[in-house]
Amino acid sequence: MKVELGVVKINKPQDLNIIIGQSHFIKTVEDIYEAIVGAVPNIKFALAFCEASAKRLIRVEGNDEQLKKIVIEGALQLGCGHIFLIVLKEGYPINVLNQIKNIPEVCRIFCATANPLEAIIVKTDLGNSLLGVVDGLPPVGVETPQDVKERKELLRKFGYKL
Repeated sequence: MKVELGVVKINKPQDLNIIIGQSHFIKTVEDIYEAIVGAVPNIKFALAFCEASAKRLIRVEGNDEQLKKIVIEGALQLGCGHIFLIVLKEGYPINVLNQIKNIPEVCRIFCATANPLEAIIVKTDLGNSLLGVVDGLPPVGVETPQDVKERKELLRKFGYKL
């Protein structure tokens, strides 16, 4: 049996957030759609789910045609069954992540980020699998008291803390 490791750069505009996860059922597409619009009704988003059996199609939903193109491209790049990608505009993963994680067919979340992103893929005779992601860049130091102050101010500016 042959096994190959590879890295796929996920291409997305810098100002968008992406969630990548794994699920096990075609119903994922409708359930994620409903969870997102139920959590943030005016959010712009698109999602793609890669079937791993039957027709093996990339199932796509969302409310923004440009974002649909981005998730389709990402799904094609990954080429892994049972993986889903969600791209968010005018909203953040923190607004929808718990609702997505609570969907019964969702198995795991690999990342929820706006950072530069690479996926680690393994290829076997059967197909491709997503092993994990490289989310952003490595740390360069430890926060200073000024950094702590700025972090706390930022969270309050976004309304996540009082």
